[in-house]
Amino acid sequence: MVAEHASFSAAAEQLHLTQPAVSKRVAALEQQLGTPLFDRIGRRVSLTEAGSALLPHARSIGQSLARAAQSVQDLVGGVGGRLQLGTSHHIGLHRLPSVLSRFTEAYPQVKLDIDFMDSEQAYEEIMRGNVELAVVTLAPETDSSMLAQPVWPDPLDFMAAESHPLCGLDSVSLVQLSEHPVILPGLNTYTGQIAKRLFDREGLKLDVTMSTNYLETIRMMASIGLGWTILPRSMLAAPLQAIPVPIETPQRVLGYIYHRGRSLSNAAQAFIGELR
Repeated sequence: MVAEHASFSAAAEQLHLTQPAVSKRVAALEQQLGTPLFDRIGRRVSLTEAGSALLPHARSIGQSLARAAQSVQDLVGGVGGRLQLGTSHHIGLHRLPSVLSRFTEAYPQVKLDIDFMDSEQAYEEIMRGNVELAVVTLAPETDSSMLAQPVWPDPLDFMAAESHPLCGLDSVSLVQLSEHPVILPGLNTYTGQIAKRLFDREGLKLDVTMSTNYLETIRMMASIGLGWTILPRSMLAAPLQAIPVPIETPQRVLGYIYHRGRSLSNAAQAFIGELR
């Protein structure tokens, strides 16, 4: 946690310990190994070469301990305990409510710990072992250590406020779209990358006036006429109107991911059952 947050105080807060307790434990580990693990320059904390070498082993040990504890708990056979679930704000608002309702009714003994984050961040948290299961926009390519399972197709539509000059036309080309301001999800997101690739293939540049990773915010800005956008079809409603673009409908896929090296808890398996 100190390495991830580059801070002893932030790590202490996450671990529900005092900062002196965290510092003491790190110092004891450094003494045991006979080498410093962190450089402390002013308020900045960074890993030494030895610390960087140790970190992946520490994460692996943490995951092994979690699997060991889970294996014992699963012998009981019931569905309970704590489920660490990651998901995006959009999926949490538009896809998960009915799933969560059924799950909590069927398994009241499970304590859900839901972290809302970008899909890209969820992949990192799964790799680090901080999240057991995540429901996200699936990446175009997935690391071999990760299992990704599609659940919902999520077609994307070009859309703009009803007063936009491109609305009401029978057909709009990508060239015409590129001549008008656009509001997009960040190009570091899977959705933003899908949109960018469409125009890159035609050698067209986008006039991106603003971007954010929050799709609800993008919808609001487009609805007041600040630019056209590309969003999930499920978000198309007045005052937004679809822009007819004669190309194959761009689509992203929503689903769940988890680490292949992690033994899923009974709670996670039950949640996957509800997703299916």
